[in-house]
Amino acid sequence: MGANDALEKLKRLAPGTRYEPAEEIGPGGGCAVRRPRRAAIPPDLEGAVHHAALPGGKRVPLLKTLVTSACERDCYYCPFRAGRDFRRVTFQPDELAALCDRLYHGGAIEGVFLSSGLTGGGVRSQSRLIETAEILRTRYSFRGYIHLKLMPGAEFAQVERAMQLADRVSVNLEAPTTKALARLAPHKQLVEELIQPMRYVEQIRRARGGQPGSWGNPSRSGPSQTTQFVVGPGGETDRELMRTTEYLRRTIDLARTYFSGFNPVPDTPLEDQPAASATRERRLYQGDFLLRDYGFKADELVFGDDGNLLLDQDPKVAWARHHLAHAPVEINQAEKRELLRVPGIGPVGVERILRARRLGRLRELRDLRQLGVLATRAAPFILLDGRRPTHQLRLW
Repeated sequence: MGANDALEKLKRLAPGTRYEPAEEIGPGGGCAVRRPRRAAIPPDLEGAVHHAALPGGKRVPLLKTLVTSACERDCYYCPFRAGRDFRRVTFQPDELAALCDRLYHGGAIEGVFLSSGLTGGGVRSQSRLIETAEILRTRYSFRGYIHLKLMPGAEFAQVERAMQLADRVSVNLEAPTTKALARLAPHKQLVEELIQPMRYVEQIRRARGGQPGSWGNPSRSGPSQTTQFVVGPGGETDRELMRTTEYLRRTIDLARTYFSGFNPVPDTPLEDQPAASATRERRLYQGDFLLRDYGFKADELVFGDDGNLLLDQDPKVAWARHHLAHAPVEINQAEKRELLRVPGIGPVGVERILRARRLGRLRELRDLRQLGVLATRAAPFILLDGRRPTHQLRLW
């Protein structure tokens, strides 16, 4: 098959990759969009190549594609579900690897995200993904970034090989509970098929010690692991999502959680369900950042009676209004953990405050502004040298 045929396949697969979050930059990803410095993305690849922020912050053009859009599962929300009437596309592993290598050396991409529909079971589908990555790494000496999807039911040896080849691996959990998963994907098993491969990742990582050189490349210290939830039609609550995320981060060192707001797909059982609120998706990412970077616990977050985060308030502000409005934090005395909980003060701001306190006392909001703190946002919840800041905005 010629190069043009392979590109045509890639374009046919491109629309479906938007359902697979992976290192995106922009809303939900926590970074502003900025184009990479390498060659501009060709117009015919716009749907398949995405601006991505890799672990560590490097920003690159990332090719997102599937080995095949054929699938034997009937997940209710999925555009690739079995029985849906559309033209399926399948790459052979060597064909897809050759295309990735050509785009890489042509400057169009710096990394690839490889996923797949399930055909012949999760083990067979995983083998085709691994074969594609193996050809890239061995035949083409590909040195770019690889994010490799782990299929439901992937075996221990397959997970281990995937980790040797990839910079990041991931499993789509879809839902935080068995009950919610049954509403989305009735033939998937949350623990046996989905969580078990994630546990294999952590087991293998611990056995190798996470040391550079133990993964077949002196510069690699082992791949990170992420997951994705489909938000909305499963009836899950934000509390359940936050608790599951917290549990996974604690037990398997999960690097990142993606919250994919549901959008109905024609010719699926959920086509008449409403799309998930973009605000809800944003609040989930904000809540996740509080768990990951600010020392919060899931049950500390403020949830409404429906178990969801408040749509009209940033989760950090909601917590501060409950806990700090009448017990403000003294900026000149508070510990790091206390400072991190003040709206408008992030990890970088905390470090600057701690350094500035060694030189003298902070007495005015302008002192905080000079340190890069969002002082007006912080003002209702702090004391400066024993006094509430003047000229603060009203709290409510």
